[in-house]
Amino acid sequence: MADEPRYEPVAGLGVVLDGPVLRCTLDRPETRNALDDTMVAGLVRALEAAGTDERVRVVVLRGTGGTFCAGADLVARNAPGGHRPRAGSIQRRLPVQVHRLMTLLCTVQVPVVVEVEGAAVGLGFHLVLAADFCVATDGAEFWEPFVARGFTPDSGGSWFLPRLVGAARARELVMLGRRITGAEAVGLGLIHRAVPPEELHATTDALVAELAGGPTVALGLAKWLLFQGAGVPFEQQLANEAFALELSARSEDFREGLAAWRDRRPPDFTGR
Repeated sequence: MADEPRYEPVAGLGVVLDGPVLRCTLDRPETRNALDDTMVAGLVRALEAAGTDERVRVVVLRGTGGTFCAGADLVARNAPGGHRPRAGSIQRRLPVQVHRLMTLLCTVQVPVVVEVEGAAVGLGFHLVLAADFCVATDGAEFWEPFVARGFTPDSGGSWFLPRLVGAARARELVMLGRRITGAEAVGLGLIHRAVPPEELHATTDALVAELAGGPTVALGLAKWLLFQGAGVPFEQQLANEAFALELSARSEDFREGLAAWRDRRPPDFTGR
């Protein structure tokens, strides 16, 4: 169709629509896949398009070169002799760049799966926290480097961590900079699963296939409910649930789910 979005790679970021799966790959191995402004903008455009593209049923984010993401590319931004932005640049820039990216990861109504090998540091760690699912190697490293480098967390880390692990653990991770492995991250409830390195890709791909074959409308609305429920009163969340149920019960997949239950067979969801 002429109005279907086109997904274009940018420098440092591969973007490919593979059937119902939008595959985004961080590809700057020389910087351990640290994100620069071009990569962030490319991810924002891809997620914005995926939010209205009915072909997309799941988004996958991976890194190349044996690591996931070393965070934001602060070294390049602050290189000696480079361009020095005027005062106030950070608070002007973040809302339309990294903040927009984090919001999209939390709100795009398709599941987002992150695969982590090597390190997920700073912004890279927060991409994991904002995603719906993360599969990592047992020995992958997750680290909040901010205070150790003399500044404070951004990109939602101080919002995600207390909600996921509680205040005491969040202080340990942020203020003391404790590094944790993939296996420890599972134990803390931060990620979905940790596996041996040789099982990583197969485990991720199996999860992606399960989600891509699921009831996309219901999955998207369930994601919306879980995100909204973190910040609204109980009565409002009950109203949100009624709204989501009304919409999901009008989907073709709801009718297929009922028919499969009646016929005692696996459902064949189309994502509609």
